[in-house]
Amino acid sequence: MAETGKGVTAGKLAINVQKRLTRAQEKVLQKLGKADETRDAAFEEMVANFNKQMTEGGKLQKDLKAYLVAVKTMHDASRRLQDCLADMYEPEWFGKEEIDTMAEDTDTLWLDYHQNLSDKSVTSMDTYLAQFPDIKARIAKRDRKMVDFDSARHHFASLQKGKKKDEAKIAKAEEDLGRAQKIFEELNVELQDELPALWDNRVGVYVNTFQGLAGQQEKFHREMGKLSQNLNDIMTKLEEQRQLNEEANHSESASSPPKRPGPPPSRPPPRLTPSPDQRQQHVDLSEDEANTDFTTTTTQKSAVTNGSDGELPPGFLYKVKAIHDYAATDGDELELKMGDVVLALAFDNPDEQDDGWLLGVKESHWVQSKDISVKGVFPENFTQKV
Repeated sequence: MAETGKGVTAGKLAINVQKRLTRAQEKVLQKLGKADETRDAAFEEMVANFNKQMTEGGKLQKDLKAYLVAVKTMHDASRRLQDCLADMYEPEWFGKEEIDTMAEDTDTLWLDYHQNLSDKSVTSMDTYLAQFPDIKARIAKRDRKMVDFDSARHHFASLQKGKKKDEAKIAKAEEDLGRAQKIFEELNVELQDELPALWDNRVGVYVNTFQGLAGQQEKFHREMGKLSQNLNDIMTKLEEQRQLNEEANHSESASSPPKRPGPPPSRPPPRLTPSPDQRQQHVDLSEDEANTDFTTTTTQKSAVTNGSDGELPPGFLYKVKAIHDYAATDGDELELKMGDVVLALAFDNPDEQDDGWLLGVKESHWVQSKDISVKGVFPENFTQKV
């Protein structure tokens, strides 16, 4: 006999074609109402439950795998974030070693979480759903054998009702009917035992799946909570360290001359106290120079108080005297020599005043020209009120 394929002969192929043709004819007759169909409402309900259970299980499996992908994505994002923190965390900062260790512990925790979910939840669902294709195929086979049984039953009945009875054909039809009935009933009984048990088993599967998932989530979040608390404590200590450093820097800068924003950082700040040479120079002033300075100052004071009918510049607040030289570093600053008297003025816009700086015009300039346009800003701690 000729072979048409691996394990399939022409005879077997013909038999299979004939079976499909017979089943198709039987289904047509049943739909037309010319042949009765074996019906089992209880079994049909079992099949409906099976299909529902298979659909729900497939959706749960799909969603679990999507959740696992999301965990992997979160793991990757967490690892990049922890690595970023560890890389930019400077060695002298508080808790540098703990930050590095924490990055490793966090990565390990995510790895364990992902692996446990895969092993205990997703793998369990894969095993559960693996049985459905075989049962589905057996249900389909049972349906085919039921059609074969109906067809054999109808054929046997038609031969018995015929006017010309062929006993040999009737015997053959009866034999075929018995064989078809046996095959159908064996499949039917097996499935009627298995399908209800499978339907009830879904509860245990769902319980185990979600209990396992909940347990892994609880463990993961508990351990991650500890790491998060440690990170928060380190950040708190780092902020305290920053504040202490800031306070220390502020204390040091309190005794330093005020720095007006703008000058290049490389420019050394003006000296606050006179050098020994300056002090000696001041002591060694000639009597004439001292008298001249005294006379000039007295004259200036008198001029401001009595000259020009006692007129003072608009916005006048008080007088200050320069106790150190100050070299102006910007066009709006006032050049000071030790001993200069300055008339302090109010700023037109208080928001323009920098901390530690005053606005004023030299008394000598005001007495001579009454010109306020020569006013400028100067460091307050280079002067003292008079």
